[in-house]
Amino acid sequence: MSECSHDCSNCSSDCADRQNNPKSFLEPLNPHSSVKKVIGVISGKGGVGKSLVTGLLATLFSRKGYKTAIMDADITGPSIPKMFGVGGRAMQVPDGILPAESRNGIKIMSINLLLENPTDPVIWRGPVIAGVVKQFWSDVFWDEVDYMFVDMPPGTGDVPLTVFQSLPLDGVVIVSSPQDLVSMIVNKAVGMANMMNIPIIGVIENMSYVECPDCKKKIMIYGESHIETVAKDNGIELLAQLPIAPEITSACDTGLIEDFFGDWLDKAVEKIERL
Repeated sequence: MSECSHDCSNCSSDCADRQNNPKSFLEPLNPHSSVKKVIGVISGKGGVGKSLVTGLLATLFSRKGYKTAIMDADITGPSIPKMFGVGGRAMQVPDGILPAESRNGIKIMSINLLLENPTDPVIWRGPVIAGVVKQFWSDVFWDEVDYMFVDMPPGTGDVPLTVFQSLPLDGVVIVSSPQDLVSMIVNKAVGMANMMNIPIIGVIENMSYVECPDCKKKIMIYGESHIETVAKDNGIELLAQLPIAPEITSACDTGLIEDFFGDWLDKAVEKIERL
């Protein structure tokens, strides 16, 4: 038997070194970049407000003086550029791609910044979409980033799996809604994070209530929320309950999400800072 070179990539032997060092699927970060913390924003189903939570968290961390970035990994349903009022095409340079920047300096990469027309549908199969997500990590010049938030597609399919395996996630935030499906939504997301050994920072419930503009009473238009029980059953922390607020909707629609004000996510910000 020849002497071991400790290079498993060119060896077929099933030795102890190979068994004790499972293959890593992490993609290499662009050599022109430095990203300190990577936070995924996930959900077991679509339409619960992942992109909204991603945008709000990025805005709050930017306000605190951190160098912040958003990777829009929801390739078939990108909404981050519109939310931040970012348009045009991302600039391609010889060695990669330069991300767009919001008014306040948040770096953004989304498939909409690479399409000729942002309304063009992305009709690609899973492996192609997964490859694009990897390129967003390895080909984009992120420069120096303190916190990167990854807006992940819903569910537990190819692309979420690619993000879990390819990016060095420091934790994930689960987004849910107050409907009866909440238990299923959270359970799916918790199950996937646990199977992939990714820390769960906590859960945020969106569309929890509407606040009366006159008496400030909270109106539960979807019925009583069970998110506290679901969070407790799954051993995770409830970080926030976001209201249905016309001013937030208007800010997103007009590309002015960075102008929003509210303290709903302060607890989430504090916990992410402690990672």
